[in-house]
Amino acid sequence: MPRYFFNVHIGSDVLGDPDGQDLRDPDQAWEVAKAMAQNLMQTEFERPINWASAYVEVKDQSEEIVLEFPFLEAIQVTQQPH
Repeated sequence: MPRYFFNVHIGSDVLGDPDGQDLRDPDQAWEVAKAMAQNLMQTEFERPINWASAYVEVKDQSEEIVLEFPFLEAIQVTQQPH
């Protein structure tokens, strides 16, 4: 299984992932990135976070960027009845 590394970019801060995760393919990496974004957006921080500029950069073992997942893509919109 390939190993993917999930680096979280929030503004100018980067939270690197030194260990990574073994996943079956980029589709599963996308699902993990989405779950990470959802979990982080539900976390309380000391200062406000601009989620519109935050994203998860997913790299493979050869340091190639596989995908970039914008945090705003993880927001689930539900329509309210009028």
